[in-house]
Amino acid sequence: MAPIDAYLLDRTKEISLARSAAPDAISKDATILVLTRKGYETAVKGTNGFVCYVGRGFGGAPDWPERWDPKILAAACDNPPAVPTMTALLKLRTALTLAGKSDAEVMDRIKAALRTKEIPPLAAGAMCYMMSKDAYLSAQGEHNMAHVMFYVPTKDGTTWGANLPGSPVMGGNYWYLLPGHEADVAALPAISVFLVATSTYSDGTAVAPHAM
Repeated sequence: MAPIDAYLLDRTKEISLARSAAPDAISKDATILVLTRKGYETAVKGTNGFVCYVGRGFGGAPDWPERWDPKILAAACDNPPAVPTMTALLKLRTALTLAGKSDAEVMDRIKAALRTKEIPPLAAGAMCYMMSKDAYLSAQGEHNMAHVMFYVPTKDGTTWGANLPGSPVMGGNYWYLLPGHEADVAALPAISVFLVATSTYSDGTAVAPHAM
């Protein structure tokens, strides 16, 4: 992990980037989170139930090779069904990581939160907008892809046709990205994340074919 300062943004810039995750009709009334030295805090209290934020690499799967890259700025906007579970998981994992907890300690705390219903089971219809033109999602390829994500309580993408030739749906397990964690995944609630690319960014401009 780099020094914490490497992951922090100017507050105004972070609010703007978080809002750019979704079309203005959604994000203008959303709650906006910003990252601090101790985790995410509410910068703007919204009214429509959506929550927008800028994810960092260490807020997701612990086996992602790019998790510590400070360039990762994943603008996202969770819808109301996703907030109690997925936004809560992001906030908890981020706070624990910034507090210096190990991956094992983080996962133990997450399991406890899920077991006690401090973080509730995933609700039906949970999804997320990630349509920002200015996001940086990966050092690979064009660094960005405007898309929407669906959080689904299933162990694999078979019923979605995900990752098959010609399918517009990509996806995989939420908890871990790489093989070798089967026992860990079995001890956690089934959550898969499915991505579908969009033809426009949140501001309505067209996505260039090579950026898809």
